[in-house]
Amino acid sequence: MLIRVFKHYIPLAYAVLIVLEAGVLFSSLFLAETLINYLRVSTVPTGAGLDWIKALFFTVTMTGSLSTMGIYRRLVRIHKRIDLLLRIFLGLSLGVLILSIFFYFYPALFIGRAVIAVTVAISFVGIVVLRVIFIRLSDNEILKRRILVIGAGKAASQLEELRRRGDRYGFDLIGYVHVFGEHNIVDDKKIIVPDKPLVELVKEYEIDEIVVAVNDRRKSFPVDEILECKMEGIDVIDLIAFFERQTGKIKLDALHPSSLIFSDGFDKIIQANVSKRIFDLIASLTILVISSPILLLAIASILVESGIKGKVFYLQERVGLDGKIFKVIKLRTMREDAEADGKARWSGPDDNRLTKNGRILRHFRIDEIPQLINVLRGDMTLVGPRPERPQFVEQLAQIIPFYNMRHRVKPGVTGWAQISYPYGSSEHDAIQKLQYDLFYMKNYSILFDLIILLQTAATVIFGDTSRRKAPK
Repeated sequence: MLIRVFKHYIPLAYAVLIVLEAGVLFSSLFLAETLINYLRVSTVPTGAGLDWIKALFFTVTMTGSLSTMGIYRRLVRIHKRIDLLLRIFLGLSLGVLILSIFFYFYPALFIGRAVIAVTVAISFVGIVVLRVIFIRLSDNEILKRRILVIGAGKAASQLEELRRRGDRYGFDLIGYVHVFGEHNIVDDKKIIVPDKPLVELVKEYEIDEIVVAVNDRRKSFPVDEILECKMEGIDVIDLIAFFERQTGKIKLDALHPSSLIFSDGFDKIIQANVSKRIFDLIASLTILVISSPILLLAIASILVESGIKGKVFYLQERVGLDGKIFKVIKLRTMREDAEADGKARWSGPDDNRLTKNGRILRHFRIDEIPQLINVLRGDMTLVGPRPERPQFVEQLAQIIPFYNMRHRVKPGVTGWAQISYPYGSSEHDAIQKLQYDLFYMKNYSILFDLIILLQTAATVIFGDTSRRKAPK
């Protein structure tokens, strides 16, 4: 089951898991102090040395640190035990580091080192136990929603594209109901030819939700029968909304202008949102200060490899808000003669124009740190669609519907598409990324920006999936 929080669908199981793990973190702090005091004075104290404000601050900090490690990301199911243990350990360690910095500036929040050490140990064990239980229960068929699809034609066949484990999370597709006058395309074994009213069919198969995926609703569309199912308490959702909920992207193949006009989202506030601009300024300055040592080392490595007279920064024209051209600032990762002929080319993870240091800088996204200057100047935002070169934009806008919609917002240093889809260098990849960009624009919020930044950090630490080859 999925619940909607601030425009975003979150599996109920994940929401419960986050609450339970936050409870473990909160209670572990008091338990640790109790154990330490008990060993010292041989009596069990109340743990009153800690107040709820300190415990809440500790819990929020640790939950944010664990999120940075990607353990709450729905589309990334972590099943390798060593990977899970490593992420939890690093998340808690990062939390301790952050707490130490805060304790220095805000002594009133200080928690003893012994208490912190024991708390982290208790929290690690508690979270691991919860994760093991969660992984086993989340694959239980009893907990999945039973889905019935109305339609078995071209529109319905798009559901077969949901191959990733994360995309198919939380539901069990029971079958496709044949609609009169529609040519069937899906597997015949999955087609249900209705021999009784739809509402009886739904009760027979114990359906929880109906997905409407009919090619043409103006023809043989069973309006009355679907409405009757709705009145019986069965959830009804159309194909576009279903894809959006399950995959975190808007399906272009099923999108029509009317879908955008009447949809809940695409608010103009994303362009002139004062809170987003303030967030960009504060976050960009903070990241620049923290990453300055890494940036200096990267600059030194470029100079060592290319010589003291070599170019360190790379300026390139990109398309920004409302189609305006600006120059993006990046660390140079390619040979200086990479485009000596003046012809724009797609860049890929195995591009032979990359320098040795350039491959490392790209892998960890260090080359993109100078783009924070573009954010401070107002050319870009911290989170948004990736800015493309004018040559590619002109080409893609002619062949991809709704492509120019991504220019209704400022481009970003990172974004939903960058962390959700592997590195791409083709028309197909541009289509896939546009679907994620549209989803971001439709569901924008400051909370969504924070989630994307946390997941970007996890991507950098555990492997830059957006730089890998995209599936064909």
